[in-house]
Order: sequence, then C-alpha cells, then structure tokens
Amino acid sequence: MSTISTHLRNFKEPTRDQLTQLYFALPSSVNGAPSASGSALGAGKNEKGEKSVDAAEAELEKMEINAVLSLGVQGEEDSYAGKLHLFPPYIAFASLDRKSVRFTIPLCTIRRVERLNARAGIYALSLSLWHGMKIVVQLTSLRPTADLFCSLLRDALKVELQKGKMKAVKPFVKTCYSELLVANASAPENVEEKDGAGGAKGSTQEDGDPASPAADSLHLGGLGLKFKFPGDPKKLREASKTKLWTNYLRTHGRNLTLLRYPQCTRLIQVGLPNRLRGEMWETLSGSLYLRFENPGYYEQILADNAGRTNTSTEEIEKDLHRSLPEYSAYQSEEGIGALRRVLQAYSFKNPETGYCQAMNILAAAILIYMSEEQAFWLLEVICDRLLPGYYSPSMHGTLLDQRVFESLVQRCLPIIHDHFTEVDVQLSVASLPWFLSLFINSMPMVFAFRIMDCFFCMGPKVLFQVGLVLAILKINGEKLLQIQDDGQFIHLMREYFASLGDSAHPHSTDPRARAITRFQELLLVSFREFAVITDETIQSERRKYRSEIVHSIESFSKRSAIRNLRTLERFTKEQAGLIYDALFKAICIEPPPAVSLPPPSLLTTKDQAEERPETRIGLKTFRVFLSEICTWARTEKIVSNGFKQRVDREVAEHELIHRLFYFWDTSYRGALSFQDLVSGLDGVMFNDLMENIEWFFNLHDKNKDGYLTKDEVLTLSESLLFIFRHEIGDAYLGAVSRFMSNAFEYGDALLPRPEGTDPESEPPAIESNQPYMNLATFRMVVLADEILESFFETDFSQTFRLEPVPIQDVPNSNSGILGGLWQNITSDDNRKIFNRFTDEIGKTIGKHQVYTRPAIGKYTALEEPKARESLLVPTMRRSASRGSLSSSTEVSTSDSATTISGSPAAPPTTSSSTLTVDTPSGETISSATSAEFSPMPSMFHAAANAAALMERTPFAIDDAKDDDDESDIESDAEDDGVMDEVDAFLEAHDSGLTEAERELAQDLINAEPVK
Repeated sequence: MSTISTHLRNFKEPTRDQLTQLYFALPSSVNGAPSASGSALGAGKNEKGEKSVDAAEAELEKMEINAVLSLGVQGEEDSYAGKLHLFPPYIAFASLDRKSVRFTIPLCTIRRVERLNARAGIYALSLSLWHGMKIVVQLTSLRPTADLFCSLLRDALKVELQKGKMKAVKPFVKTCYSELLVANASAPENVEEKDGAGGAKGSTQEDGDPASPAADSLHLGGLGLKFKFPGDPKKLREASKTKLWTNYLRTHGRNLTLLRYPQCTRLIQVGLPNRLRGEMWETLSGSLYLRFENPGYYEQILADNAGRTNTSTEEIEKDLHRSLPEYSAYQSEEGIGALRRVLQAYSFKNPETGYCQAMNILAAAILIYMSEEQAFWLLEVICDRLLPGYYSPSMHGTLLDQRVFESLVQRCLPIIHDHFTEVDVQLSVASLPWFLSLFINSMPMVFAFRIMDCFFCMGPKVLFQVGLVLAILKINGEKLLQIQDDGQFIHLMREYFASLGDSAHPHSTDPRARAITRFQELLLVSFREFAVITDETIQSERRKYRSEIVHSIESFSKRSAIRNLRTLERFTKEQAGLIYDALFKAICIEPPPAVSLPPPSLLTTKDQAEERPETRIGLKTFRVFLSEICTWARTEKIVSNGFKQRVDREVAEHELIHRLFYFWDTSYRGALSFQDLVSGLDGVMFNDLMENIEWFFNLHDKNKDGYLTKDEVLTLSESLLFIFRHEIGDAYLGAVSRFMSNAFEYGDALLPRPEGTDPESEPPAIESNQPYMNLATFRMVVLADEILESFFETDFSQTFRLEPVPIQDVPNSNSGILGGLWQNITSDDNRKIFNRFTDEIGKTIGKHQVYTRPAIGKYTALEEPKARESLLVPTMRRSASRGSLSSSTEVSTSDSATTISGSPAAPPTTSSSTLTVDTPSGETISSATSAEFSPMPSMFHAAANAAALMERTPFAIDDAKDDDDESDIESDAEDDGVMDEVDAFLEAHDSGLTEAERELAQDLINAEPVK
C-alpha cells in the first residue's frame, strides 16, 4: 500500500485577502456543516419575487477604510488609527502597527449604528454592541468612500437581521463563562465564585434563583471542573488574575465582542485564569466563531459515523492511554471517552489528515479547560490554520519549521550553532517533540499552558521566540557548549524544564529579584531580545526552504512506496524508482480525481476495519504515465523553425491504451495502484517471442475464453497499425495487411464443417462475435511474417523504456513583484505562444520543418511491402472465403487511415538518457537516480524517532491542589505582584495620532447622534 501525494507542489502563497482573514481569525466555510452563510429560505427568489437571503448575502461586498477607533468610555483607552475592514458577516479593525489594537466582531452583535454630530468635515459612527459597549469609529477617508462604506454596512446588517442570527447570540453567549464572571462581579450581593470549584452551572448559593445571573448560565467547561486544574491556585494567584480579567472584560467586551487592547496582551502574557482559559483560547484563535456558525455539527458528525472503524480510529485507540496519563481525568473512562470522541470527530471531518502523532497530546491538554465541542473546533483551527502541515501524514509543516529553526539559530546564536555542527548534535532531535506537542510533553503543564496562552494571542511566531528555544539556548549557552552528543543535549533540556519554577536569582539580596522564576526569565528574554523575529521573518524563511523540504519529503515518500510494494517482480529497486518517477510526474500533470467513498455503514462492520488509503490513478492519468515509458503511447514531433529546435510531446489516444488499462486492473476497481503498474509492466517488459505473442493475444481476448472473434481480430490489427503509425515506409503497413489476409484465410479454412458436407465446400458463416481464432492459430499467423516475428521478439518489449524523469522544480513561491513577473513570463501558456510565434516566422522564411519520431525506428529507408505468401496447402486453398477477406481488408484499411491521423495534445517533455529493459540484469542506472536512495536526512530520523521522545516526564508542580484554604480577597501586596508582572511586559504602543487628532477623538466620545 502506498499513498502518493502532490499537494506540496500545488502550494501557493496566501493572497492578501487570505492573510487578512488569517490575521483576524475569520472562519472559513465548513464542508457539510451549516454555516453562517446558510439559510433555510433557499436560493434565488421567494414567492413574492424578492431576493432570498442567500442571494442577497452573495452580493455583499468586502471593503476596508481608514479609521480612528475610540472606546466609548472617557479616559479608559487611548484612540488608535488603523483600518476598519468589512467582511460580511464580520467587521474587524487593526491599528497601524497591527499589534496594539484589533478586534473581530460578528455583525449580528451590533445593536445600533448612529452617525455622530461632530465638527465640520468629520465623519464618525457610534456602534453599540451586544454587551452594552459603545465604540466610536471616525472614518478618515474621503466623503464618497465613507458613504459607500456605510451603505455596505447597512446592507450587511439587514442580511444578518433577515437570517435571524441576531436571535442566536443570546443563547450562545450563555455557554461562555465570561458572562457569569462579569454578571457575578456586577451584582454586589453575589458572592464571588471560587476558581476551580463547582459544576457546569456555577457554585454560588443563588444558582437556583431565577433572578440570579447564574440561573440561566449554561457555560461550558473542561475536565478540570471535576478533576481539578493543574497547579496550586494560590501559587498561581488565580483570584488576582480573575479580578483583573473581570475588570477588563466588563469595559472591553467579551467572547464575541472582545476588543484586544495592549492591556489584553499583557494580561495574557502573565497568564490566564484556569476557569477563563478555555473560552479565551477559542476567542483568540477564532474557533469561537466556528462554533457559533455551526451549532450541533459536532454531535451530528459523531452520530453519522457511529460504529465506524478505520485506520485512524485504530491509531487513536492505541494512543488514548498514552495521553497525559499522569492527569487523573485520563485515568478514568470519562476522560478517555471525551478524548476518543474529539479525535474521532476530527478524523471523520478531515479524512485526508485523519489522525497524526501528537494530536492526542494536544487534544488531551485542551480538554482540561474546554468542553468536547470547544476542543473539536479549536483542534480544527490549530491543525488547519495556525499550524498547517504539522499534523499531516508527511509532517511537512513541522519539518519546514525545523529547517527555519536551524537557520534562525545559525543567525542569532552562531557560536552554539557552530559547536553543535562540530560535535554533530542535531537540534531537531529534541526540538521536534517540542513543536509537535507545543511544549506540553516537555515542561510542566502549568508553564506549557502559559506558552499556549501567548501562542493563541500572538500567533505561531511565539514558537520561534519561545518554542524555537532561542531563549532556552541563550539562557543555557555555557552548558550547551560543553555537551558532546544528542543524549547530553536532551538530558540538559529536561533538567532545565524541571527547574522552571525555581528562582532565576536565588542568591540575590533583592527580594523582588529572588521572586523572579526561571520561566518568567524565559518569557522576558523571548519577547524582548528576540522580538526581531516577526511573522514576516518566519514567512520569508519558510519561502526560502520550502523547495528543499518538499524534495526531501518526496524522496522519502518514494523510498517508502517502493518498500511497501508487495513484490518488485523482476525489477530492481532502481527500476521501480524510475516507474515511480513516471507515475509521480503523471499525477502532477493529470491529478487523479478524488475517490467518492460509499457510506460508512456499507464500507465496514464493527469487526472489519476500512482499508488503508492507497493512491490509484484513473484512465486520464494512466495515459500520461504510459506516454512517459512507452514510445508508441506518445507522439514526439521534432520542430525546427530556423530559430531553435524543440521536441513537442503529445499524449496519444487509442483504444489500445484503454484496453491495456483495464487489462492491468486485476482487482476490477477502475483504477490502478503503483503495485498494479509494476506487475503489469513486469508482464510485458521481460517477455520472449512466444510470451509476447501470448500476451498480445490475451490483451485482445475480451471475454478470456481462449478465442478471438472476428471483431477482436480486426481490433488487434488496428492496435498494430496504431503502434506502427509513425514508422518510415510501408514495411509495417504491409506486414499488418498480410497478417489480416492470412488470419482470415487460415481462420476460415480451420472452421469446423457440419457432418455430411463436402470438405471442399465453402465454410459455414459465423457471426463476428463468435469464437474464431485460438492462440495456436494466432501464433502461426504471426510467425509467418518475419517483420511481425521480429517485432514481437525484440521490438515490442523495447518500446517500454524506463527513462530517468527530470526532477520537476517546485513552483516558485516568491510573491514579490519580480518573482511574480518572471513566473508569468515563463509559464507554459506563454511558452506555447512564443513557440507558435516563432513557428509562423519559420514558415514565412521557409525554414519550418516538423519530423515525427518513430516509436520503433528500425527501418530508416522507404521499403516496398513484400508480396504475401499463402499459409494454406493446395488442398485447403479451394475453401478459402474470399468474401470475408476482401470485406475485412477494406474495413481495416479505412480504419487505419483514420487511426493514423488523430492524436490529442499533451505537455512536452524531454529526457536526457534512455534505459531499455531487456533482461532482469544488465541495467545501467544513472547516478542521479541511485543517489535518491541515500539514507534519510537527520530531520527524518528525528521524525521517525519522535514517538520515543514523546513520553512525558511527570512534574510535581502540576499536581492539582485544593483552593479551599485560599482567601477570596487577596492582599494588596499580592495584587501588586501580579501588576508588577504585567508591567514587565509593558511596551510603548504608538497610536498613530497627533495630539490634535487625539483631542478630536476624545471629543467624539461625548458627541450626540445626528437627529
């Protein structure tokens, strides 16, 4: 079994719109799931002839405009200049520096839009949101642009109102814990709820009171609600963090309407409260919007696939009990069942990815803080948007980032990089498990979750500031220069991770310095000294090394496919590699269609698992593949126009190719696998004379009864004419003509006569679809002609040639101006236009010549066909059926005339050398081909051994502690300690406004709406 994928070659750099969508965490459409764009009203027009909701939504336009954002509370926040984006059904804002302020708000959460009565020439809007907030947006573009934006916003709001999405906001926000948190803090009579205690509906005494905020609360929560959260709540200062977050969420919105100001980022860097962590993760990542747009999808996909088993479900079952086994929830069936359902639901939704190593660790971690549905959508965002390619069968995203990691270490820490190179220490041996598990498997969970907080807030660049261990390598620089092998490197890192909770300056006389832990030091070094590593830096490095990684993965996949073959037949590994190259090129040129699987209930039973996925090609791809290895399956034209000489290769089209495709399809699936192609080629490339004659006979024996009908004899003759269509002279044409005459003459003579009839009488008439000629007769007719005998003895097998296929370059992913311009100039379409242009000039000056290369090329001079000699003895010649001979000859001659003329076009290719297979031994393989079977690169060794390194070390600091002895109201000193930690991350944020513009923005906060 082998899976051949070319999607890495089809990679395209994301467009500007896609990058903007990724930045604002906007959801994409979900296949098979109801989305926000869906409507129960249908498409087209309704009964009154008006446009339906779907049609109206399809006409909505996107737009961006320059704006100044102000929070509608005097003195609460500064005003920031930036861009306001309208992406129906969302509206988003980003400050000029793209890091100070941003938000993504569903339009259905906007309750009122008013234009403010401001100074002359000022165009400002006031937006009242679901949670009672008011934001003021000053549109600083020209008046017509501002009017257009307001018009588009009004149309989008009308569509949201018609869809009824505004009614869905209230029941959805009840599932968010932030609603209960702010409601309890706003009600002075309510007692603040203790973190980590209570059930899904809170633990206050007034939960049963219908008038209390907690009465209607249905907020979701993770396994930590029952099995406690990792760490000691008192040491983590949960109450102080909760108080700070409560104040922020009250004034800056929450869940669907969260506004992300600089204070939000600083609070996240300090750490999220346990009870709020799950909701903030899905809000920051954008999975909250997927859950909002697709209610009930998670339960539906589990119900639709109940009882289904496949390769992914088998792998999931193996890893369930290896997922954070030290956490108490995963020592019970409740936790194991939740983890199983989330992983299976993701594999059912994404069958191409299915289940990948380390995905269980990730899902187990987020289930501590989130419900199953929340974890399912967050896993979707992580695997598909935040870390694409990390959790795929090829792990290309992880391998690419490992290469980027090595490059950044070489640039930022050259001394450590040179030492590791000298002692042959592979950084990826230790860092690969860190990347796959987001540090969950490497350091104490309480610290790993802090890194995940920053990851969801600031994006994947955190993995290249913290996760890329630049800070870790820098902090441990002196010790790293003393290691001599991989084992010492891994041991040193484990010791460092185990001591993250210790003081970074234990011997300092300053108590505040002694209070700084090694983990706080790690974050400070990461975000301050390595702040130069930006998203643009990462994207640039990825573009630089993508081609190298793609070629490495494809080479590894090739070796794996050859190793997974059931049998090589009589081919060597090098020859099988050439077959794989031709197949891979054919798949790149003509990708096989996606296979539509039957319903799961028809695929398997509970006792039988689905088959492993295997790449199979259809007839169109097979035609391209055969043209790469068979000379008569292509048309090669050598074109000379006075400027240059080129070879145009076209893929041939004939019934013989279709017949060969189904002949090799021994499993009757309508598609061929790599193994089918190897076995099929083995059945023809190593044959002698008699075996080739028998193979050609069986190829045309449709019903496999050992006889050819008259129609099949005609078809066989047409196949020979197709193979000989480009040969010089009429020698082969005469050979086919003699074959047809001899076949029908001798076949008629051997037909059985009814009893009692004269043996010299005319043979009985038979239908064209009745058995007519057996193998022995066919063999005798072929051997009667020396040209056909020579063809089947040597020439036919030699038309199948295993040629080294030139390695195709990965499409250039450079999105710059020059890169895109060159890519457009050198495209296939432009080359064809240039060739046509030069051909026309060549025809004008009389130097245009086209020569078709023959498939066999044995005859280089014109030769007249030889006269036919009858195979019948004199006693048999009287009974020959001249009528059948003449009619069949006329038909075959007319058919051959049409067969020779037509063949479709295909992309031209060239090959540097030719390898012809005559016998199993004696092959000459180019050094370039054999070099591909060199040992795996070090990164692939690391990937192969990642399972052994994924075992998690238990840390005592992760032990869950009760918080019953913690005071509800901490001292001011403890609150000040948290704020000091927040201030440690304080950065200067440029609002992009002058002093006069700030004053104007503040005035707009108190402006009255236009009457």
